[in-house]
Amino acid sequence: MTDTPATPRLTTSAFLAMSLDGFIARPDGGLDWLLEAGADLGDTGYDDFFAAVDSMIIGRNTYDIVAAFDTYPYAGKRVLVLSSSLESVDWPDATVHRSLDDALRTLARENREHVYVDGGTVVQQFLRAGLLDNLTVSIAPVLIGFGIPLFGPLDADISLELTGTRELRAGFTQASYRARPAN
Repeated sequence: MTDTPATPRLTTSAFLAMSLDGFIARPDGGLDWLLEAGADLGDTGYDDFFAAVDSMIIGRNTYDIVAAFDTYPYAGKRVLVLSSSLESVDWPDATVHRSLDDALRTLARENREHVYVDGGTVVQQFLRAGLLDNLTVSIAPVLIGFGIPLFGPLDADISLELTGTRELRAGFTQASYRARPAN
C-alpha cells in the first residue's frame, strides 16, 4: 500500500484598503479619495504580500477597474476572474470562471497554494462561505459617505483573531486578522 501525500490546503488572503467609513471605492469604482489620501503612504507591506501569493481571484468590478490601468499590475500571477457575463479576458495567464466553486477547483487542479482574494464582492463571497483565512485592511483617514462597502450581509458572525496592527504614514492604520474556525 502506498501512502498518498495529502493535498496542501489552499491559503486565501485579502489585502485591501478602505475609507474609515468602510468603503473600498466610490459607487462608480472611483479611487480618487484613496489615491489622494495615500499619496505619501509609503510601505504598506503589499509588495511582500503580493510576492508571497501564486494566484488571484477577482470579480468583474475589479477586472473593469484594473483593465483601465496603464500598466498591468498582476504580471507573473495566475488570475481567475469571477464573472457571469465576460467570455474571456486578454490578460496573460488569466481565465474567466462562472462560479467560486469552479475557480477553486481550477486552483486545486493547478496545485496553487496561496490565493489573493481581491474585490469587495469576492471578499464577501469568501467570508460568507467561510473560506477566507487572512484579512489585512489598511484604513484611510477619510470619510466618503457612500460607495462600495468592503463588508456586506453575513449569515452568521465571523470571529477573527487579530494578528497585527501598525500605524502607516499619511494617517493610515492597518490591521491584520486570521479567521477563526467556526465552532
